[in-house]
Amino acid sequence: MRVLFLGTPDFAVKALESILDNGYDVIGVVTQPDRKRNRGEVTFCPVKQFALDRNIKVYQYESIRKEGAEELAALAPDIMVTCAFGQIISQQILDIPPHGVINIHASLLPKYRGSSPIQWCLVNGEEKTGITVMRTALAVDSGDILLQKELDILPNENAGHLFDRLAILGGQAIVEALELIESGRDEYVSQDESLATHYPMINKEDGKIDWQASARDIYNKMRGFTPWPSVYTHLDGKIFKILDARAEKTPEDMQILPVGAVRTRKSSASVKTGDGVLTLLCVQLEGKRAMDIKTFMLSGKLIDGEEFDR
Repeated sequence: MRVLFLGTPDFAVKALESILDNGYDVIGVVTQPDRKRNRGEVTFCPVKQFALDRNIKVYQYESIRKEGAEELAALAPDIMVTCAFGQIISQQILDIPPHGVINIHASLLPKYRGSSPIQWCLVNGEEKTGITVMRTALAVDSGDILLQKELDILPNENAGHLFDRLAILGGQAIVEALELIESGRDEYVSQDESLATHYPMINKEDGKIDWQASARDIYNKMRGFTPWPSVYTHLDGKIFKILDARAEKTPEDMQILPVGAVRTRKSSASVKTGDGVLTLLCVQLEGKRAMDIKTFMLSGKLIDGEEFDR
């Protein structure tokens, strides 16, 4: 089959690689336009760089709906595969390939529709997630499901690690899906709209810690928002990121402390929350490198009784 691939970030690279390595004819790759990043330099997105390394023609549109339909139709793809592409596709484009457009989504739909399913499933303390390959529809992540692959979330796993494992699983799933379609064995199941959940794109402000929440909830938020945007509070007017921690029961000597207060010892620190304490393991003060809590305590910047913002 002639495959046209649409994707942009790291997560999509593994899927594209798997399609190529399994002998499919990738006739082109569509990605988001190049953007200026650090110091005004233009850098290619991961999918574009991978495609160029594999000598695959790359197409980029500010709006694929307005600019892409005619050019993509001329390529005569048998199927289009999308994975974290980042733009909404029009019905005109959906109608181009005879086998339609299928999408790789990093959740067990209909749960966790939207652009950040990996992060939010961790924030919510899920124990299981997976990959869904579905027929692309106009409504976000609402298309009929072709197949799903489940994945157990590991204890203490953060979004960065889960991202990598799901990317590999996505590569496996899309090859299986293409084999089903090519052999005529593809069967689609409608999503149960009553079970649908939709979560928004994450921004930096989402990482601010509410110490009134439970230690477990803050811990899960830390897992979901690591490596980006990280969870943070403020220390001496600077952003104080918590990169690793444990949620624990409140010890007796912290029972009377107000929420957000810190109990320090020579080489450790714990913060009172709305339910339990968060024992800090790795932190980073704005302008400084990340360091384990034992090393950070040597700086003397965190004192017993300190109260973080609430």
